Amino acid sequence: MNRLSVIIPGYSFAGISAGIKKSGADDLALVFSENVAVTAGVFTINKIKAAPVKISINRIASQKGQAIIINSGNANACTGARGYSDAEEMTEKTAKALGISSELVYASSTGVIGRPLPIEKIRKALPELVKKLSPSALEQVASAIMTTDTFAKISSKKINIKGKTGTIAGIAKGAGMICPNMATMLCFMFTDIAVKPRALDSALREAVENSFNRITIDNDMSTNDMALIMSNGSLKNTSITKSSPLYRKFASALSDVTYDLAKMIVEDGEGATKLVEIEVKGARTETDAKKVARSVANSMLVKTAIYGRDPNWGRIIAAVGYSGVDINEKEIDIYLNKVKLVNKGVGTKKEEIARNILANKNIALTIDLSAGRKSAKVLTCDLTEKYIAINAHYTT
Repeated sequence: MNRLSVIIPGYSFAGISAGIKKSGADDLALVFSENVAVTAGVFTINKIKAAPVKISINRIASQKGQAIIINSGNANACTGARGYSDAEEMTEKTAKALGISSELVYASSTGVIGRPLPIEKIRKALPELVKKLSPSALEQVASAIMTTDTFAKISSKKINIKGKTGTIAGIAKGAGMICPNMATMLCFMFTDIAVKPRALDSALREAVENSFNRITIDNDMSTNDMALIMSNGSLKNTSITKSSPLYRKFASALSDVTYDLAKMIVEDGEGATKLVEIEVKGARTETDAKKVARSVANSMLVKTAIYGRDPNWGRIIAAVGYSGVDINEKEIDIYLNKVKLVNKGVGTKKEEIARNILANKNIALTIDLSAGRKSAKVLTCDLTEKYIAINAHYTT
């Protein structure tokens, strides 16, 4: 998938520094669609929600959108009535500068919780931001929304729609506070393919469930998560419906983009050195498979062992045991990159081989419960000293 220099017909982008971040890095971004776009979104399930999330949840009911204004360096969460007013002003000032209705503008913020948004800096920077809008500036937006991320996350895919080439592209940020149930991140996706509202919403939820809801870094959930997708119809195809033969093709391509972004988020986990894909097979139900996979992925002992190249499979099987799933210890097999560590609940004495495997950057951990035919995957990373260093001083 091409990750850079992506152009999606009918969209323009901009990212600049508004002075929100002390570092002076870009921290204000704008996305604009030439046409009013069909829009779908999913949001954090945290009971504490940031002001821009509340506004965006209200506006997504219209299933329409034309612009997204995003800032990093400040979450605008737990900031009371002023925070909500500031988020509203972000959308109103953006709408005025673009000549569109504020109801078509979505707001998103990321950064430190509990500090008032420096709205005056955003207000001052907006004219320059709008002036810099360009079809080729998607990478600038991907960079401007980063917080502790170490690289911009961009993914795209082209698909054939009845002889026309359509594009689906997405950007994301996220490196810490990542937990299943809307993995703590921001994600914005765009397509020129015309898709009906119900079909777009369904495809987004399916894609999120199989990607952003299957990653975990530190078992924390944010107040600011959101994933939005806009479909502006610039391809001028007949709009895809839920019952259309092309729906599955579109939904599959969208899932490819979100899974690619999800892998980047885990790869860029704060202080992470390894990307770990955990697959649980042989479960009675998919729910059981997900429970076991998440139990292992969230184990601090498993994550630190992987970092230290310690082939301590006892930590893995223990996490399987406390997952809440009814399992039979004597039927469990565990593989590390296809090397069998555990056979029917008993070690195979291949720890030294496993130690060498754990030196790799990409780790595949497979757990076979031998109880059924269902499976599930979860992405995670190792846990290192650097994670502590980053988060011990996040606000200072």
